[in-house]
Amino acid sequence: MTKKDLFNNIKIKKSYLCVGLDSDIHKIPKHLLESKDPIFEFNKKVIDATSDFAIAYKPNLAFYEVMGSQGFKSLKKTIEYIPKNIFKIADAKRGDIGNTSSMYAKTFFETFNFDAVTLSPYMGYDSIKPYLQYKDKWVILLALTSNEGSNDFQKLEVGNNNLYEIIIKKSLEWSDENQMMYVVGANREKDFLKIRKLIPNHFLLIPGIGAQGGSLKNISNLGFSKECGLLINSSRNIIYADSSIDFQDKIALEAQNIQMKMKSLLEEQNLI
Repeated sequence: MTKKDLFNNIKIKKSYLCVGLDSDIHKIPKHLLESKDPIFEFNKKVIDATSDFAIAYKPNLAFYEVMGSQGFKSLKKTIEYIPKNIFKIADAKRGDIGNTSSMYAKTFFETFNFDAVTLSPYMGYDSIKPYLQYKDKWVILLALTSNEGSNDFQKLEVGNNNLYEIIIKKSLEWSDENQMMYVVGANREKDFLKIRKLIPNHFLLIPGIGAQGGSLKNISNLGFSKECGLLINSSRNIIYADSSIDFQDKIALEAQNIQMKMKSLLEEQNLI
């Protein structure tokens, strides 16, 4: 999927919502446990309930890997079920030497047919390069994450910059806004202006709205680019909004509420 395709979908749906499919077998509605593949049945209902409002889905690989081979089967069926015009992100946070990265890239972009994958930039360009060989596929680099421990390294001062700024600047030598995005936590409002100065036109994947307390309005107004430039992720607030037999109705309502707020913010900035 190209950047133009992504922005067109944002304009059509009036949304920049990414739904995180962090599907935990211990948290899904109990009646689904009777299914042959409970995780896929849950994901299918979530997708059916939210696909009118979401422009991306982001399965967190840990929730599938923990179930072994059955988890990978559930993941593959989930990716195949997502409509083709919706952006599919593998939240894998991989980062390894080149030959290993080549296998990871093939896994995510060929075996599973994801559009994008989250990566750690810590090992440098040769660990990222194999993913960049795929046309119309995306690398999403961890830049400034929302967890407390991110301050251990990402906010370290190196000369006149924080380490995350150096990472962003260096990575701009590897690719451009048409193939690279960055993860920035929603609780990092004070850093958004600095980040947008470095990468004014790149898309940012923003976790931390909702359960982690980030403000949709504040982050949107600080982070918008001329082509929206934001994928705001919501996981728990949507997918675990209800656990009854008709849980998908509440999920749909939660996603629609977020989409309506996004529509208003996009209109305020004349982006749609």
